[in-house]
Amino acid sequence: MLSDMWRLAWQAIRRNKLRSSLTMLGIVIGVAAVIVLVTLGAGATEQVTSDIAKLGTNVLMVRPGQMFHGGGGARSEATPLAVADAAAIKREVAGVAAAAPVALRPAQVIAGARNRSTSITGSSADYLATRNWRVTRGRAFSDAEERAGKAVCLLGDTVRDDLFGAQSPLGQRVRIGKLSCSVIGVLEEKGESAFGNDQDDFVLVPLRWFQRRLAGSFDVGAIFVGASPGASTPAIQRDIEQLMRERRRVTPGSEDFQVRDMKELADTFASTTRVLTGLLGAVAAVSLVVGGIGIMNIMLVSVTERTREIGIRLAIGALGRDVLSQFLVEAVALSSLGGVVGIAVGLAGAYFGADALGVPFAPQLSVALFAFGFSAAIGIAFGYWPARTAAQLDPIEALRHE
Repeated sequence: MLSDMWRLAWQAIRRNKLRSSLTMLGIVIGVAAVIVLVTLGAGATEQVTSDIAKLGTNVLMVRPGQMFHGGGGARSEATPLAVADAAAIKREVAGVAAAAPVALRPAQVIAGARNRSTSITGSSADYLATRNWRVTRGRAFSDAEERAGKAVCLLGDTVRDDLFGAQSPLGQRVRIGKLSCSVIGVLEEKGESAFGNDQDDFVLVPLRWFQRRLAGSFDVGAIFVGASPGASTPAIQRDIEQLMRERRRVTPGSEDFQVRDMKELADTFASTTRVLTGLLGAVAAVSLVVGGIGIMNIMLVSVTERTREIGIRLAIGALGRDVLSQFLVEAVALSSLGGVVGIAVGLAGAYFGADALGVPFAPQLSVALFAFGFSAAIGIAFGYWPARTAAQLDPIEALRHE
């Protein structure tokens, strides 16, 4: 019985191919929109999580910062951090494996006839460990070279490619402004961060050399803290905050510094993108409802066109529930076919969209199944009224219909 209903439903759909295609278009667009937006949102979440993870595993960042008070007033510029702060954190806070003081400065880097404006990062040998950064060629500078302020440097991949191309930079000398240093290593490529900046566009030098020769100041802009495997970063964060209050002589609530857990930051970004993805998916789902209204309108037209056919079926013994089931099956067939086409269109659109935006293609099987199920439910919900109207027709009046 059910198979006969499906066969009759497909015959009715094929009889009016153009009208059926236009009716399904709303469902196709709705399902495709949901899949594209949710898939791109999932890809963006993966990208953000991956990019923040590239900052390092189990990493906290200490920065100086202005404190805002209830009246809206702000303190003057916060006191910069110092190398001694990093040493104290590494020495006195349990669970800390490495603490790297960091200072930054933009500069022109020159190698032969090539030059590039980039960022110069001064730090200690702990920098690579806290940032989870590998040296792909050459070596990192040692603690002894950092303490002595040796004129050595490591190049980010973008700087290496711009200044040396396919040539090996190891052993070559580059000029940073008016100063010169020897290239001893090249860092692995990390690409763009979640904030859109090129992580490989920098030169890493020993902090002592940076402070004495380049900056002329012993200030530190930030401290990257690497936690030991298995250590609790929230506990380390609390201990660092307590230590920094003592060192900077401030009371709780009046801190002129910030301690941020990179994992917490990653979770916050991922949560935000998931919420936005859900909202976009909900907005896209509205078009499914619009498609359902289109199905209802066409099914009402179909009932009017086939009134005489319905009368004949009722007159020869068909029950009202048989007619109701037949029209419901037609509505579900229309919406389900639209759902299948919408899934194919949505996955294709999401694939090309992810490629264009540079985010991972992250198809969600559950979303595709939900969109298909929702499209079938739309067919039942919006096809019921026309089907009920057909089932309640008076056979005699239906047979008189021209």
